[in-house]
Amino acid sequence: MRGGDNRKRLTRKAPQSLIIAVLAFAGLTSSFMFTLVVPIQAELPELLNSTRENTAWVVTSTLVAAAISAPISGRLGDMYGKRRIVLILLLTSIIGSLIAANTSELALVIVGRAMQGTMTGVVPLGISILRDTLHQNRIDTAIALTSSTMGMGAGLGMPLSAYVTEIGDWHMLFLMAAGLGALCFVLVVLVVPPSTLRTEGKFDYIGTALLSIGLVGVLLAVSRGNDWGWFGPMTLSLGIGGILVLLAWGWYELRIDEPLLDLRVASRRPVLLTNLTAICTGFAMFSGNVAFPQRLQLSVESGSGFGLSLFVSALIIMPTGIVMMVIAPIAGRLSNLLGPRVLLIVGGCAQIIAYTMLAFSSAHVWQIFLASVLVGMGIGFSFAGMPMIIMRSVPQSDTGASNGLNALFRALGTSTAATIVAVVLASSAFEHNGVQVPSLAGFEITFILAASVAALGLILTLFIPRRSAPLEETHPALPNAG
Repeated sequence: MRGGDNRKRLTRKAPQSLIIAVLAFAGLTSSFMFTLVVPIQAELPELLNSTRENTAWVVTSTLVAAAISAPISGRLGDMYGKRRIVLILLLTSIIGSLIAANTSELALVIVGRAMQGTMTGVVPLGISILRDTLHQNRIDTAIALTSSTMGMGAGLGMPLSAYVTEIGDWHMLFLMAAGLGALCFVLVVLVVPPSTLRTEGKFDYIGTALLSIGLVGVLLAVSRGNDWGWFGPMTLSLGIGGILVLLAWGWYELRIDEPLLDLRVASRRPVLLTNLTAICTGFAMFSGNVAFPQRLQLSVESGSGFGLSLFVSALIIMPTGIVMMVIAPIAGRLSNLLGPRVLLIVGGCAQIIAYTMLAFSSAHVWQIFLASVLVGMGIGFSFAGMPMIIMRSVPQSDTGASNGLNALFRALGTSTAATIVAVVLASSAFEHNGVQVPSLAGFEITFILAASVAALGLILTLFIPRRSAPLEETHPALPNAG
C-alpha cells in the first residue's frame, strides 16, 4: 500500500458502533470455541476410536493453548499492531477448525482444537483496540460488552452446538466454527481500523518460551491430575517443574529491559488484586458450566437429576449469556458513575447468592434457571469491571499484554474449576443402572465450593483501591500501520 493511502486509512473515521459490534462478535466466537464439543464430549471415545483418557486432550489442548495465547498475543499486539495479531489469531483458528472438520484421527482433532484455543487472545486485544480508537465517553460500555463475551459465548453457543449435533454429523460443529471465524476475519478487515500505536523494542523470545513451558506444566498437572493421580509421578513432575520454570521466568523478566510482561506493572496493587479476583470469578463461572448441565440431564430415578435432554438443558442455562448482553450497557454507565470496582462487588454478590441458593435447597429446575440468571449477572458485571480497572492502572503501551495477563488468570480459574468440580462429583458418585452417577450431595458440595470461592473474590475486590493513576509510559509508542 502506498504511503499516502496508508496515512488515509489511519486517519479515516471508522463507525464506532460497528467497530464495537465486530469486536464483540469476535469475542463471542472465541468464547464459543470452549463449549463447541460439550454436546459430543461423552461420545468422543467412540467417535475417535480411543480411550476416554486420551479424548480428554480434545478439551485440555484448548484450555492450555488459550492460557498461553492470551498474554503472548497481547504483547505481540502492543509491539506489531493489535489488529494484525487479531487477524493472525482468527486465521489460526479457522485453519484449526478445518483440520478438525475433515478428520476422525484423535491427534489431528487435538491439534485443531489447540489452534482454536489460540483465538482467546482476540478478546484482550479487542479491548485494547477499543481503548485506542473510541471516544472517551463510549469506552467503558464498549469494554464491558467485549469483555463479557468471554462468558456470553458459552451460554449462547451451547444450545446451538447441541442443536447442530442432534441434526447432523459431529464434524459440522467444526465447519460451523470455521465459518464463524471466516466471517469474523472479513469483518475485522473491513471495519476495524489499523492499529495506530505500537511499543518500541524487541520481542522477548526467551521469556515467551519459559512462560509457555511453565504454563503447560502447571495446567496439565491441574487438568489431568484426576486421571493420572494427584500424587502420581507425571502429575508431580509436571506441576512442580512448571512452578519452578514460572519462578525462573519471573526472575528473568525482572532483569531484562524489554520483558514479555512487565511484572512491576502486573504487581501494582489494583492490577494484582484484579487478576487474583479473575481466578475466583473464572472458577465460579465454570463451576456452573460443569455442574448445571449434568444436574439437569441426569435421570430423575437416580435422585440427582431432572432427566432433561441436552438441548433443553442448554436452553435453561442460556440466560447466563443473554443476561451478560443486557448487563453490558448498564455496567458501562455504572462504571462511569461509581467506578469499575463497584462492578466487581456487585458481580461477586450475585454469584454468591446464586450458588448459596442451590447449595442449601432441594433445587428445582426453576432454581437452576434463576441461578443461571444470577451467575450471568455476576460474570457480566465482573468481566466488565476487570479490564476497566487494569487499563486505568497501566500505561497505554502495555494494555494488550496486561489484558492478556488478566485473560490468563481467568483461564487458570476455569481450568481449576473443571478439575476440582470433576473430582468432587466423581468422589460422590454411586452406581445406578451399572453407571457411576454423581450424588445430590456432590452437587451441593460443588455449589458450596463455588460460593466460597466467589466470596474470596469479593473479599479481594474490597482491597482494590477506588482510584488508581496509571503508570507513566515505560516504552515509547510509535505509529504503526498494522
